[in-house]
Amino acid sequence: MIKLITYSFLLVPLLFSCETATKKNNKTLRPTNKVILSSNIIWEKLNPARGDQSPQAGTIWGDRKGTEATGFLAKFVDGFSSPPHIHNVTYRAVVIKGLIHNDDPEANNMWMPTGSFWTQPFGEAHITSAKGKENIALVEIDKGPYLVKPISEAFDNGERPINIDASNIVWLSKQRTNWIGNKSNAKISFLWEDGNNIGLFIKVPHKSHAVLNSDGSVFHAVVIQGVLQYEMPNNTSIYSLDAGSYFGATNNTIHTIYNNANQDVILYIRTNGEIRIN
Repeated sequence: MIKLITYSFLLVPLLFSCETATKKNNKTLRPTNKVILSSNIIWEKLNPARGDQSPQAGTIWGDRKGTEATGFLAKFVDGFSSPPHIHNVTYRAVVIKGLIHNDDPEANNMWMPTGSFWTQPFGEAHITSAKGKENIALVEIDKGPYLVKPISEAFDNGERPINIDASNIVWLSKQRTNWIGNKSNAKISFLWEDGNNIGLFIKVPHKSHAVLNSDGSVFHAVVIQGVLQYEMPNNTSIYSLDAGSYFGATNNTIHTIYNNANQDVILYIRTNGEIRIN
């Protein structure tokens, strides 16, 4: 059961890593930093049974056809509307581009813009629609495989769906959480918690930078809005990450990011540890 706090194809990404040891706060960090550019995501049909009417899917981490936790991008054409259906697993999702509606089959359209968050319980009948020139969402599951099934198999598993418009996200500043250092103007929004795993947004204001110190063995971050510059440890390389791009790590590490644009950057992060934002 998700607790609300305020949710096979092979990907051959452009992948960068750094294995150089770095000392920070008297701890030896062995960076495992990785980057995937949005332009290197490989797309396939999300629901092959629908043929050309199927949305596209591009896996970022995990394997949606396997059994592990997975994050993938889902892309919809303008005017897309699915038939009523259910899934075998609960998923969480964040709108990256366009407008997306996800609700009961009889519900009126409630178009969610970039930065909106929703969850869809397994077993519950629903539809998903999209409106816009380009419509992309991040979809995340705790365990695969991710399957589409008919509403004849629908049932109530006790969970309830969540739809949070971007305008209703609650942002916490350094005055409200000790995850943000005194010198940082970043903001954070805690979205969900399930066991040791949590999901959250981090907002990095325009014309600023942030250093994220992560102590978890799981760290997945996807750019939801804006463009940031990502610096590999020890200044080995800097990469420009636009919406839909990814960075992550599998060990205690540091993530240095710069927002040189005039638009705030919003990140979605899944981790099993704590983060310190400086």
